[in-house]
Formats: sequence, structure tokens, C-alpha cells
Amino acid sequence: MTELRRVMISIPDQMLEEIDSFAATEKLSRSQFFRDAMGNYIENCKHQAFVESMRKGYEEMAVINLTLAEEGLYEEMTGRE
Repeated sequence: MTELRRVMISIPDQMLEEIDSFAATEKLSRSQFFRDAMGNYIENCKHQAFVESMRKGYEEMAVINLTLAEEGLYEEMTGRE
């Protein structure tokens, strides 16, 4: 198992009550709840970064594809290469 390190965080009382309630419902310790929540948050951030990089890539390729299509259409219409 991965070595665990103890950290200290500060959160509002109301949030801690909600966390404890969720953890109890899921039969998790507070620590496990935080590990799971942070793991989910990190994975979500990585996924969002991946989606954004794909979006940018598709936008860049769209410009290139349009240019190539226009050049091909021009060549077809004029008989030039």
C-alpha cells in the first residue's frame, strides 16, 4: 500500500458536518472520504485538461482541413495543381 502522510486542513463547520454525513452514509472514514474526493477531483481536472487539448487540436485541424479542401476545390475548378 502507498505510504500515507498526515496533513492538516481547515474547512467550515457546516462543510465538515456534510462530509461526516456523506462518509457515514458510504461507510467511509473521514480520511478515506477525503482521499476519494481528492482523487476524483484530480482525475476530473486531468480529464478536463485532456478535453480542452482535444478541442484545441480539432479547432486547429479544422483550419488546416478547410485550407486543404479549398485548395483542392480551386485545383479542381481551374485544372491547376
